[in-house]
Amino acid sequence: MPRSVNRVTLLGHLGKDPELKYTPSGQAVTRLRMATSDRWKDKNGEWQDRTEWHDVVLWAKMAETANQYLNKGSQVFIEGRLQTRTWDDKEGRKHYATEIVAQDMVLLGGRGGGERGSEPRRAAEPAGGGYEAEPSRGGPEITDDDIPF
Repeated sequence: MPRSVNRVTLLGHLGKDPELKYTPSGQAVTRLRMATSDRWKDKNGEWQDRTEWHDVVLWAKMAETANQYLNKGSQVFIEGRLQTRTWDDKEGRKHYATEIVAQDMVLLGGRGGGERGSEPRRAAEPAGGGYEAEPSRGGPEITDDDIPF
């Protein structure tokens, strides 16, 4: 039995087009800004909506696939893990960013244009395969200096 679990599952829409960049070593990395929404009735019977925004980071082939097939408004299913990065700015202030590092992605039909079809498309390898750029899968260690955004 595992002592802890770090697992995130999201189904939502992109708030802007994916940003594909490459690390100095040539690894593809894509950043997504993804929205999920909750809807409920308040005590007065009125519908209330709340949108949460998530920063998602994809590596290697999955990063390139997301950049090719997704755009603003696209619906996507993401599974991954939370990771917090820290860095100091020029004035010495510490900054934090908590992101979802994607380990699985399914492209879904719906809003947005692009080259997607209406059928879902799975864009990750099976759990044992992994991507060489993903540190949790035994690939090279990625530092904050490697991330181009």
